[in-house]
Amino acid sequence: MPQITVEYSAELSDAFDRRAFALALHETVGPLVSAEVAAFKTRFRQIEESVIGDGSPAAMIHVRVGLLTGRPVELKQEVGRVSLGIAQDHLKPVEGLPTQVTLEVYDMDREQYQKIVL
Repeated sequence: MPQITVEYSAELSDAFDRRAFALALHETVGPLVSAEVAAFKTRFRQIEESVIGDGSPAAMIHVRVGLLTGRPVELKQEVGRVSLGIAQDHLKPVEGLPTQVTLEVYDMDREQYQKIVL
C-alpha cells in the first residue's frame, strides 16, 4: 500500500543510489506502518530542470510517502524522520552542489484506494 514518489535533480543521477534507497525504505518503514515489503511501490522521477532559491547551483530530492488514512500524526512524523535519514544515507555529496532533501507524508483515502495483483 505505501505509494512512494521520489523526484530528484538530474545532477544527482550518479550520487543517489535509488534502488538501495527504495529497498532500505521498504524494509525499515514496513514494520512502522504494519505493511508487508511486497506492498510498497516506489517510483523515481528525474527532474531535468529546477530553480532553487536565488538560482545558484543546487540540487534537490523530494520524497512523497502515501499511506492509507487513519494513522496518527506522530507515526507519520516518525516515517518522515526515518525516510529522510535513509535518503541521506544513500546520497553521496556532490562537490559544489548543495542538495536539499525534503519529504512529505500524505494520506491516501482508505475508502477509495484499490489494488489488484495479476
